[in-house]
Amino acid sequence: MATKQDIRIACVMVGLPARGKTYISTKIRRYLTWLGIKTQVFNVGSYRQRIAGLNKPHTFFDANNSDAMNQRKEAAEAALKDMIQWFDKDKGAVAIYDATNGTRERRAWVHKQFTARGIEVLFIESLCDDEKVILDNIRDVKLSSPDYEGMNPDEATKDFVERIEHYKEFYETITEDDYTYIKLVDVGKQYIINKVHGYLESKIVYYLMNLHVRPKRIWFSRHGESMFNLEDKIGGDADLSPRGQMYADSLPKLIEKHLGDRPLTVWTSSMKRTIQTAKNLQYPKKHWKALDELNTGVCDGMTYQEIEEQYPEDFARRDEDKFNYRYRGGESYRDLVLRLEPVIMELERHENILIIAHQATIRCMYAYFMNLEHDELPYARIPLHTVIELVPRAYGCEEKLYKVDIEAVDTYRPKVPPRAAKDMKEPETSRIGASGEIADISLPVLPL
Repeated sequence: MATKQDIRIACVMVGLPARGKTYISTKIRRYLTWLGIKTQVFNVGSYRQRIAGLNKPHTFFDANNSDAMNQRKEAAEAALKDMIQWFDKDKGAVAIYDATNGTRERRAWVHKQFTARGIEVLFIESLCDDEKVILDNIRDVKLSSPDYEGMNPDEATKDFVERIEHYKEFYETITEDDYTYIKLVDVGKQYIINKVHGYLESKIVYYLMNLHVRPKRIWFSRHGESMFNLEDKIGGDADLSPRGQMYADSLPKLIEKHLGDRPLTVWTSSMKRTIQTAKNLQYPKKHWKALDELNTGVCDGMTYQEIEEQYPEDFARRDEDKFNYRYRGGESYRDLVLRLEPVIMELERHENILIIAHQATIRCMYAYFMNLEHDELPYARIPLHTVIELVPRAYGCEEKLYKVDIEAVDTYRPKVPPRAAKDMKEPETSRIGASGEIADISLPVLPL
């Protein structure tokens, strides 16, 4: 039976320039890293810039330019060599080879290099003939490349279009029946899939089929202040406090002000405090059980002070590894990420969603879009009575915060310095009923 170390997949990008290959590579890396799967991108263009320098004119990419072709080949070989070393030394699971790979000869070479070392190969081809999409990609992404630093935008656009023409002369779409591949046609209008097998390959393909590049906005809001917030209790299914009700009353105007005439769908958890917060919003609503707050198990309804007094070792262990600590009979942040994966898939498919949920669940989704590491995730600031707006861009997200002028308690708990190992004790037998556990951090969040 294969172990997690046995899983090694090379995602090899294929496509003409300005077809979104680097965008797709970045998204795959973000998604898999969020799921705890060790992933890295190897961009051949970056290697080419280091070897041949910047500000190369389109003639550099002419296949008849033998000197340039040698430098481009050197870059491709260097990236592939580093990628194989990463698999061997860093024990990575998925590496993404981000390059044009536009001929059968180049793909055969890449395929042979990886399969000879027991690395599975998944080709990902992005095809697009929509001139508007291509020009938008050139202006939004390519003109900010170091290759065009300080250049007039119109001249840079013209040069890049000429660069594409050089690639078109020899470009061959994937038709190799014996390869594993997915073709993404015209930004998700059509998908062509060939010989995809294995759980992780299938997950990557499914993710790509849910990936859309249409402009979107995502708004996150915690529920209004609850009665449990006032009492410093965790978990439960409490009602809103009077100030929380005031926030619910003010939310429609805030959303309308920043939404404009765009359509919107509101998602809430199944808990009373999120449903009460959304009650005045006149938009289609959907209640997700997956958006419920982190299950605190036997500590549900307790204050942090009560947990520290009754179960001090558990309290300390959670502070030392908040992402992986699982409450007895409850969940960890790690479990929550896995629970929220279907929600992330839906978010990638939709435009303009307002999610009214809870501190821990929003932290997990926020970490996905903002590319936070697992040890940073449980400490993301998600204040009450504040709407967070995220606008996904090619390689990141723009973030804006809109705070409503209604006071609320501060539920944020900063990270505390780790205690010395000698101070850690095993839970006493009388307290074992509340003893949680630390998940195996060597395993990915997504069971493989």
